Amino acid sequence: MNNKEYISSGILESYILGHASPEEAGILECVMKNSNEVREAFEEAQKTFEMLATAQAVTPPDDLKSKIWNKIQLQEKEVELIIEKPITPIDTKVQQNEVKTEVQDIKTEKNGSWKNFAIAASLLFLVSTGANLYWMNSQSKINEKLVKLESESKSKNLAMQNMQQKLDVVANPDMKKVVLAGVDKHPESKATVWWDTSSKDVYLNVNNLPKAPEGMQYQLWAIEDGKPVNAGMYSEDKDGRIALANIPNAQAFAITLEKKGGSEVPTMENMYVMGGV
Repeated sequence: MNNKEYISSGILESYILGHASPEEAGILECVMKNSNEVREAFEEAQKTFEMLATAQAVTPPDDLKSKIWNKIQLQEKEVELIIEKPITPIDTKVQQNEVKTEVQDIKTEKNGSWKNFAIAASLLFLVSTGANLYWMNSQSKINEKLVKLESESKSKNLAMQNMQQKLDVVANPDMKKVVLAGVDKHPESKATVWWDTSSKDVYLNVNNLPKAPEGMQYQLWAIEDGKPVNAGMYSEDKDGRIALANIPNAQAFAITLEKKGGSEVPTMENMYVMGGV
């Protein structure tokens, strides 16, 4: 789980509200020591809860202060009277009941305030979690589109580069074009050899050859002094732009289908095309 997923999991809000288990709290504290991103998110969550608590606070009435002070003075007088007056068991019970009632009222008020805060915090937690999930989902879709666009752009750029390399080969004035026509067994097959008469490099452009079966590969041969000479192995990524071999002399060229990696001698029954220089 990365930092963003950990932050959006709700552990920060759970920790602040006191709902996190000791194990979760220990892990969070350890993570905050080692991750500025998580610590900053925790501090931001704390500020949010404080702002929420402030927003939920109720402004006391203007006369509350005077009422409290009057009550304190009244209680002081009652205490003085109690001190002066002998305390009977009945009086003691009455005072105890009054104290209990006041304590209970204070507890009720505190519980009510805490419940309001807890409800507000829970709502904030739900909204925050939903917003985080929506943001993560939106970001994920945007990232997918960006990756797709970047991939398409790279593919187009690569295709343009390949096409430019092929055009550069064909445009070279030293290039000699040799058309290879299909033999009797494969009349529809066709390929073109571009032979640089200056550098003697040989390029192969496949115009129409069946897709090579798994484990098989097309091999180019140069016929020199009546003997076949290996002129390189063909692959789609080399088509018409990368030299397969350097052939000083040749009277003809041919292509056979061989096992992947090539053969020392051509398999004549697997010949597809041939053409004279």
